[in-house]
Amino acid sequence: MTTTGRLQWSSRFVFLMAAVGCAVGLGNIWRFPYTAGVNGGGAFVLVYLGAVALLALPVLMAELLIGRRGAAGPPAAIAAVAQESGRSLHWRWMGVVLGGVGSVLALSFYSVVGAWTIAYAFKMAAGQLQQITADGAKVVFDDLNASPEMLLAWFAVFIGITIFISSRGLRAGIERAVKFMMPALFVMLIIMVIYAAVVGDMRRALSFLFTPDFSKLNATVVMSAFGQAFFSVSVGITNMMAYGAYIRRDTNLPQASLIIVGVDTLVALMAGLAIFPIVFMYGLDPAGGPGLVFMTLPFAFGQIPGGLIFGTLFFVLLFFAALTSSISMLEAPVSWLRDATSLSRRAAAALMGGVSFFLGILAALSFNVLSDIHPLGSMRIFAGKTFFDLFDYLVTNIMMPLGGILIAVFAGWLMKSTFSHDELFAGRNAILHRLWLVLVRFLAPVILGLVFIEMASGKSIFDLFAAIAGNSP
Repeated sequence: MTTTGRLQWSSRFVFLMAAVGCAVGLGNIWRFPYTAGVNGGGAFVLVYLGAVALLALPVLMAELLIGRRGAAGPPAAIAAVAQESGRSLHWRWMGVVLGGVGSVLALSFYSVVGAWTIAYAFKMAAGQLQQITADGAKVVFDDLNASPEMLLAWFAVFIGITIFISSRGLRAGIERAVKFMMPALFVMLIIMVIYAAVVGDMRRALSFLFTPDFSKLNATVVMSAFGQAFFSVSVGITNMMAYGAYIRRDTNLPQASLIIVGVDTLVALMAGLAIFPIVFMYGLDPAGGPGLVFMTLPFAFGQIPGGLIFGTLFFVLLFFAALTSSISMLEAPVSWLRDATSLSRRAAAALMGGVSFFLGILAALSFNVLSDIHPLGSMRIFAGKTFFDLFDYLVTNIMMPLGGILIAVFAGWLMKSTFSHDELFAGRNAILHRLWLVLVRFLAPVILGLVFIEMASGKSIFDLFAAIAGNSP
C-alpha cells in the first residue's frame, strides 16, 4: 500500500508475471505462428526481433512510466502527469477512449476467441477429435460457430471467469491467478516443444523459423513484422499503463520492460517450435491463417501418438494465454471507473465486464444468426464487416496503432523529460534516456503511423504511395 492508499504489487516477480501475462496471449501462440508462416518464416522473425527492440520496448516503457508516475487508472494517471507537466487535463480523454472504450471493445471480441480455446480443450479431452480428417476438423469448427447456443455458452464461461478474477481485486484475484497460470503456461509450452521435437519434423521447423530467406523480405513483410511486434506486447490501449499504476518505486522499469518483451518474444518463438514440427510432419500449410490452430492442428493431434493428451494440453495452454490477457483488458476500465466513482471493485468489474459481455454477444452471434448483419456496411472502409469483424478492426487496426502514437507523443514530447528520466533511470544514464527519447519521439510515431495507414486501408503503404505518385500531375 502506498502513502496515497493505492495497492501495489506484492513483489517484483508477481508484477512481471502479470505483465508477461498481459503481453503473452493469443497474439503469441495463435497469431505469431501463422503470421510468420504467411510472411516466409526466418526473414520475418529477424525483422520481428528488431521491431520488438525498436518499437515495442520504448512504447511499453512509456506506458509503464505514465502508469507509475500517475498512480491511478489510465485517464487519471494521464491527467496527473499532464497537470504535473503543465499540459491540458483534456489529455485524460486519451485514457478514456483507449482504456475505457478500447479495452471493453477488445475484451468483447477477444472473449469469443477465448471461448474457442475452452471448447476445443473439452472436445479434445473428450476424444471428439481423435482420428478426425482435415475436412472433419473444418466441420467441427464451423459447427461450433454455427450454433449460437453452444458458442454463447462457452463465451459466457470465458468472460465470466475473467470478470470473477477481476472482481476479487489485485491480491486475491489478479495476483493469485497469474501466480498459478503463468508458471503452468511455461511448463505446458516446454512440454509441447519437447513433444513436437519427438513426434514432429523439428529440423524443418527450425530451418523455417530461423533460416532467413531474404528473397522473401519485402515492404509488406517488414510492416507486418513491426505490426506483430507492437500488438504482441499488448501496448496501445493502456492495459500496461493500468498495471504500471501498481508498480513499486524500487522497480527498475527498463529492466522490467526488457524482461517482459524478452519473455513475450521467447513464448512466440516457442509456440512456433511447438506448432510447426507437427504441421510439417503432415505436409500441412504453415501459412494456414487462424485456421492453423483451430482446424489444422486438431487434425494433426487426431492422428499422432499421444494426440489426445497433448492436444488437450495445447488448448489448455491456449486458454491460459487468452485468460491472462483478458484479465489485463478488464483492468484498465475497472481501475478508471473506481477512480471516477465510489463503486466497489466488485461492482466496477461487474459493470464494465457486463458491457463487454453484451457487446460480445453481438460478436458471437456474428458467426451465425447475425452473420448477414453489417452494422456500418454503408461506409466503404467497414463494408462486409460483421460485429466481430468491426470490433476487431476498430481495436486492432485503428485504436491500438493510434493509441501507440498518442502514448509515444505524450511521453516523449509533452511529459517533462526530467520526469521520464527520473522514472526510467533514476536521473542517471543520460545517454540511454536520450536514446529512449529518440525512439519514442521519432521512430515510434513514424512506424506506427505507417502501420496504421496500411492496416486501416488494407493495402501496402508502398502501393498507396505509388498510387498517389501516379496520380500526381
